[in-house]
Amino acid sequence: MAHWRDSARNVRLFFIDFRATFPLLILFLHIRLYTFVFALLAIVFFTILERFGFTPIVFSRWLRAYIAGPRKIAQPWWKN
Repeated sequence: MAHWRDSARNVRLFFIDFRATFPLLILFLHIRLYTFVFALLAIVFFTILERFGFTPIVFSRWLRAYIAGPRKIAQPWWKN
């Protein structure tokens, strides 16, 4: 029996994060080499994200901020 404090933890299928189970479902429903490669890449991607302490939403925000760069302009370039 699980304790109530364990309710906030992420769901896991053995060592795989729950976000990587959707590509596994696709793999089980459509068994082809490319779906296997897709599922494997998704598992590796989400494992690396978890290793660095990111969730997919936090990673997308970090990536957006990285692409935008450190300089934030308050006025559009055409009004200068």
